Amino acid sequence: MKIAEKTLNYVKSITAQSIANAGSGHTGASIGVSAIMLALFKNHYNFDISDTDFLNRDRFVLSAGHACPVYYTLLSLFGFDVSLQDLKNLRVLGSKTPGHPEHKTTDGVEVSTGLSGQGVANAVGMAIAQTIMAERFNSVGFPIINHFTYCLVGDGDLMEGVAQEACSLAGNLNLNKLILLYDANDVTMDGSLSLVNRENVVKKFKAMGWNVIRCKRGNDFNACSKAIGRAKSSNKPTLIIFKTTSGIGTSKEGTSSIHGIPLNNEELKVFNKKMGVYENFYLPNDVRDWCMASSRLGKLNHEKWNQDLAVYANSNPDLYRQFTNYFDKKKVDIDKLSRNAYKWEGLSGKELNKIVLNEICEKLYQVVGGSADVTQQSGCFIENAGNYNVGNRRGRNIHFGVREHAMGAIINGISLYEDFIPFCSSFLSFSSYMLPSIRMASLMNCNSLFIFTHDSLLIGKDGPTHQPIEELGQLRSIIGLTTFRPCDGNELLAGYKTFLREGGAFSLILSKQKMDIVDGKYKEAEFGGYILKPAKHEAEIVLLASGSEVALALKVAGELEKKYDVSVVSMPSMEIFEKQSTFYKNKVLQKNSTLKVAIEASNDARWYKYIGENGLFIGIENYQGSGEGKEVYSNAGFNVKDIVRKINKKML
Repeated sequence: MKIAEKTLNYVKSITAQSIANAGSGHTGASIGVSAIMLALFKNHYNFDISDTDFLNRDRFVLSAGHACPVYYTLLSLFGFDVSLQDLKNLRVLGSKTPGHPEHKTTDGVEVSTGLSGQGVANAVGMAIAQTIMAERFNSVGFPIINHFTYCLVGDGDLMEGVAQEACSLAGNLNLNKLILLYDANDVTMDGSLSLVNRENVVKKFKAMGWNVIRCKRGNDFNACSKAIGRAKSSNKPTLIIFKTTSGIGTSKEGTSSIHGIPLNNEELKVFNKKMGVYENFYLPNDVRDWCMASSRLGKLNHEKWNQDLAVYANSNPDLYRQFTNYFDKKKVDIDKLSRNAYKWEGLSGKELNKIVLNEICEKLYQVVGGSADVTQQSGCFIENAGNYNVGNRRGRNIHFGVREHAMGAIINGISLYEDFIPFCSSFLSFSSYMLPSIRMASLMNCNSLFIFTHDSLLIGKDGPTHQPIEELGQLRSIIGLTTFRPCDGNELLAGYKTFLREGGAFSLILSKQKMDIVDGKYKEAEFGGYILKPAKHEAEIVLLASGSEVALALKVAGELEKKYDVSVVSMPSMEIFEKQSTFYKNKVLQKNSTLKVAIEASNDARWYKYIGENGLFIGIENYQGSGEGKEVYSNAGFNVKDIVRKINKKML
């Protein structure tokens, strides 16, 4: 038996053993893609197990995250920090081998995947980042950024809208270093693929600007390797369609019944015998040596790259200095910018953001991003930076098109590529399209900045479809996401300072309408919530608000002060406020007050955490009509007269 065939059999066997030992997992895809994965790792995938963050490494994304058992097996065989014992611990709490790939949990895993289609868009983001780096820093004779992004997808991935959005954009941008490895096994969990999908994938991808390669023997190691080799010479992004058999070699091969179940003891014995494997979690020396030869080559490639980089540094000293400084985040002095806040009076949130964003982008070249075809409305555009496209890889403004879901996942991929600071923008009412991508950004702690404008009923005549009533609550419910809704330029700067200092997924919520002058406190806003207007003595009523409603709260306070001692709390970020000490939070919330009132044009019940069950929440329970913004806003109860009346009634 040839060593490639023997190794493939051991890969299948150990993978099946892992799933059986776990008592759950996806046997069909994991065994079905074994030849594709082994061919990739052995002959094409450029990595260094001693430095898995090596900049010029190839990126691999397992978008079909349910096939992770074979991924873990290959990581183990090729010398990553995944042992045979770790394979035994598949799906065990706290192990290195969780039920789907998790970024920073397993050595070598680039992206957390499992939500179908997300990984495709992440891979597109990585491919975009690669072209930006290559264009900016490669020079004649020194292609220091020269690698591929591989992404393994299944039928389910390519049915998801997020994948189709991303693939359409990738074709338009001609990302020729991007290769999708399509496990076309023609079955899904519920049955034959033909039940739900009969489209011509070849014609579809060609129409989107892709090169398409068909590999009829997707379970054959040599055929898979040749197909990947052909794809690497393409001048377009490439889809390789591997015709595979799900769960090949098992008694249920080619059927949906093998999709998500382990083999029982008897089935596993029969399968292992067919593979010529008679030991459990055992790896022969010749198999290990054959795999590790590629790992050693990867290390040599890295050492060669380091040598080339040294020559590059001597030949291109200015370019090398730019290269080493590219990801330096210490160039922006937000405190200095805060002294210019007086210039921003009377502007809308989106206009304020345009100023701040461009001030930051002048210093931080790793900031790139764009909008879902609303740039003119959101104002999220880096001036004098050009548009990113096929002819201008240096452009920093990315036109994502009307593809919100993919846009979010793509900037996650850009963030994961290296220390880029990507942003994307849309209207707050459209954030629902992006929630899975935002959630994944939070889960992976990506430095992804989600900028949402048109944040309240004051948007006006667009009507109820564009009224972002539920969205603030939805965003605040995402674990790990910081949502920041500033009331003026000072608070906006505090938000940016927090994002640049702390990193992680971050959403800015900005107004369309011009903001009233409220004199927000820059330093205090860094705590997430603070007393904007203190009571004269001891507050009887505490008004809490965020963003667009802070100015309204101040006006309400002005009326209430005729009868009560009132303070106003600005709460730009509940998440940041929750990180403060109990002493600080109690001081801001002034627990001895008689009544706490939250004012926000949303239906977010989280405010009751701060106002208590006896507090008063001035929010929105129903969609409003279409009309002038101020009229709609007031008609929904957001006016001084109605709010004062409700508070007085509550105080009786």
